[in-house]
Amino acid sequence: MQDQILQALRRKDVDQAVQLASEWTVAEPQLAQAHRWHALAQQQQGQLSAASESLRRALELAPDDAELHLQNAGLMLALRQFDQAGTALERTTGLNPNELSAYLMQAHLALARNEVDEADRQVRLAARIDAESPEVAALEGMVALRRGALDEALAKLSTAASALPDDPRILYALGFAYQGKDMLAFAEQAFRRVLELNPGMTSLHGLLVQLALRQDNTEAAAEIVGQALAQPGQDSIAMRRFAAQLALQSGQPLQALEHLRPQLADNAGDPKLLQLLLAAWQRLGRDEEARTELDAVIAQHDQLHNLWLARLAVEGVGSEGAVAVGERWLAAMPAHLPALETRMRLHDMNGERDAAEAMAERIVALEPGRISGETRLVDGLVTRDPAAAAARVQALIDVAEGQAKQDLRTWLGEVHDRAGQRREALRTWLELHADNVANRLPLPPQAKSPASWPALGELPAAEPGKPVAAPMFVWGAPGSHVERVVTTLMGATPVVRTDRFASSPPHDAFQNYHTLQDLASGTLAPEALVERWREQLRVRGLANDTVIDWLLWWDNALLWALRPQLPHGRLLAVLRDPRDMLLDWIAYADPAPFAVNSVAEASEWLVRALSQLATLHEQDLYPHMFLRIDSVGNNPQAMADLLQETFGVRMPPAQRIGTPRFPPGHWRHYREVMASAFEQLTPVAVRLGYPEE
Repeated sequence: MQDQILQALRRKDVDQAVQLASEWTVAEPQLAQAHRWHALAQQQQGQLSAASESLRRALELAPDDAELHLQNAGLMLALRQFDQAGTALERTTGLNPNELSAYLMQAHLALARNEVDEADRQVRLAARIDAESPEVAALEGMVALRRGALDEALAKLSTAASALPDDPRILYALGFAYQGKDMLAFAEQAFRRVLELNPGMTSLHGLLVQLALRQDNTEAAAEIVGQALAQPGQDSIAMRRFAAQLALQSGQPLQALEHLRPQLADNAGDPKLLQLLLAAWQRLGRDEEARTELDAVIAQHDQLHNLWLARLAVEGVGSEGAVAVGERWLAAMPAHLPALETRMRLHDMNGERDAAEAMAERIVALEPGRISGETRLVDGLVTRDPAAAAARVQALIDVAEGQAKQDLRTWLGEVHDRAGQRREALRTWLELHADNVANRLPLPPQAKSPASWPALGELPAAEPGKPVAAPMFVWGAPGSHVERVVTTLMGATPVVRTDRFASSPPHDAFQNYHTLQDLASGTLAPEALVERWREQLRVRGLANDTVIDWLLWWDNALLWALRPQLPHGRLLAVLRDPRDMLLDWIAYADPAPFAVNSVAEASEWLVRALSQLATLHEQDLYPHMFLRIDSVGNNPQAMADLLQETFGVRMPPAQRIGTPRFPPGHWRHYREVMASAFEQLTPVAVRLGYPEE
């Protein structure tokens, strides 16, 4: 339905969009996204008050949805502009080219349509009339926010808020700029001020709860939930979910159950509600109660996907009970693809290969190209007829576009790999790299090791009552799976920063390819490098040097600055067998968007990069830790256990840390086709503690 509404809006058939969205809200009144799109269509139709009411309903259902709040911020600014402009809004800018309100309103409507470039054009025209207007600054900030230019958004919205410090609409948008920069305390402060100025914005309670939880402040979160539940009209499903979540976190599953059970009948398809209910039942050991209550609701609502998933979750994976539930689900929804996919997986778990393949055929018959069905059919062909398996994937590639085509080409290489066709696999992956060279960064420059290093500086003295700042840099060469480490760390501490890989990275020497040359020539002083990094930490929402900073690249030449200026820092270097790292880089690319022009160039660069790590370790040039994750794979619990053992602190597992890749030692299958590269890498692999063979 969302696609149909979007197509109608693109055709500028606003009436049709409103009608479709209205039908969606009737069909699924508990779905926040239905009300969101209803609001967007109404906004395009000029029904701003009605749009505001639809968005209010969406926020009641999903008060923790940041996208909804951002849409609401834009709508509120637009509503204010209507109030100010009056009948002038009915005039066109052609009749009165100096009417500021008209340009501002056009910008608001463009933002509502997600036409950011058009909004920017209108704001620029408005700025010609009154560049000092806080309304212009607010809109400039909103445009920057939509583009991900968070620093600019923060600056513009801060300027607007300084001029209009009690304007809840501007403070609302400012809160999102802070949140985008992970400056959570400032975001919370802005949103609390909005709530003080406008107590009717009850949807903010949910956002404030989320911010408190992200700061590990469960006490504040519980206080906000309690205040919301005590207010008339705020005893909603969303607040009950928050209350249950907090009860579970505090070890009170029975209390969580009391919040949730009365909500089940009227919200049977709510995935968050069901997830929390399952957690409460599991902790209380009430599996039979879960079966009974869910079956009773299914009897009334047997077409709800999430409800069937919850019922399936009560049974053991692949068990007879799970098979029975899968059969019931398929009988109730015979054309529902997830039901067919579930039954297919259950067939496989019970060794019923032919039945699983037959189910896959049904899936692709209903939706040609559906990846779950295609994957299962290709899996069956790989062992029977490798050429047919590759041909089937190639047929999918031929009709795919964009990122889907890229992913399918990677998969084609995997199919060749599984069939033992290593040369074909390598050729497939290298062709993909060649087609993407123009969209990638060149490999970072590398410096030669000097004859001597500057002395380590003195450790900063501890101040009474203040913890000592503890900066940690994290880096792993391409293919190391460093991103899996970072994903897990993010769940344990709010000081992790991944923005060097985002659209708005910090402007410091660690992000600059000229840094090594500038340090060597004296253009960049070591003190300036560290000082600029510290300045950017403030912009990145950190109060001091305590940060876990994921670096795009590492070179020992950085020690010219870090040894004397940041002796209390340390480097966490993530490692796997270098030969596995090279193969993984070739097959799957890497979060660091470096170009691969050839196996030889990539291996030579990797040898130099890892040799620097070996030298750093052998000569103890800087405080560091090597984290070897070869055996972790894509197991979130194994990664959490390894990090917990490494750092000696509790480390909750991430929900997922990545997709399955090659097992450790898979490089040995490529000895023949990548012999020269592996011969180059073997000495540094041995230096880093890996076997020669």
